[in-house]
Amino acid sequence: MEHTAIGGRQAPVRSAQAPDLPVLDHRAIVARTRGRGHGPVTRVLSPSDIGEFIKPFVFLDYFDFMPTGDALFPMHPHSGIATITVLLSGDLRYEDTTGASGVLSGGSVEWMRAGNGVWHDASPTGRSRFRGYQVWVALPRELENGEPQSQYLPARSVPHKGPARVVLGGFEGVHSRVAAPAGMNLLHVRLSSGERWRYEPPAGHTVAWTHVNEGALLVSAERLQDELVVFERSEDALEFTAEGDTDFIVGSAVEHPHDLVMGYYSVHTSTEALGRGEAEIARIGRQLRVDGRIR
Repeated sequence: MEHTAIGGRQAPVRSAQAPDLPVLDHRAIVARTRGRGHGPVTRVLSPSDIGEFIKPFVFLDYFDFMPTGDALFPMHPHSGIATITVLLSGDLRYEDTTGASGVLSGGSVEWMRAGNGVWHDASPTGRSRFRGYQVWVALPRELENGEPQSQYLPARSVPHKGPARVVLGGFEGVHSRVAAPAGMNLLHVRLSSGERWRYEPPAGHTVAWTHVNEGALLVSAERLQDELVVFERSEDALEFTAEGDTDFIVGSAVEHPHDLVMGYYSVHTSTEALGRGEAEIARIGRQLRVDGRIR
């Protein structure tokens, strides 16, 4: 599957309506991809491809490398989305235009709700293996042009339920501290070889997917390794069995009801909302240039 990254100036594009996923007798896998490599980063999905099937989750990068001192995500803008960075190992230096800055260590979570517009950067620091995910979620209309918000949670602030860390949403009575919109879960799970784990999505969560980054999983009578799979639309449970020690993430959500209108590092629900977001991005960018922060 060819994946297209968002970036570069282009006219706003309203994406085509994604076809309905098939309804089957069991919760089958209906799409899968290994993504495409971009240096040390694997672009697993974008809003122009599988992101249409699993919105509000519209973008996923997986990164795994030894730091060299180069920036991973230099200062860049967003609007209309929230970004979630799940740092599995290594140290992350961050800064954003809400005024936050600092360093996070392995197990930490960064939440950046861009709203009407924000700029941020994130780069590895230190010499430890740097590994993790960045996910984008499309915001609901009432938040897509709202005030930006950032949260940076150390590993000790990410709650557990069994083998699952609750990054977004809630699972079996355990709730994330991230102030994310209702209707989406993101879990980071580690299973030992042979261990089984069952995920019961909340009511209304018909979107579900998983990405395996280490080891292999058996789910829906198929074997997954180093790939992302999308499950059919359903509220049915998913059962995972690990082959070897396995590390993966699972997302589920109420389906985002709007078309995706895409611009420059932005995803909105209308051309009007996109225009407001890009105007605010440009305003912040001008000030960053005056301050000598960007060229």
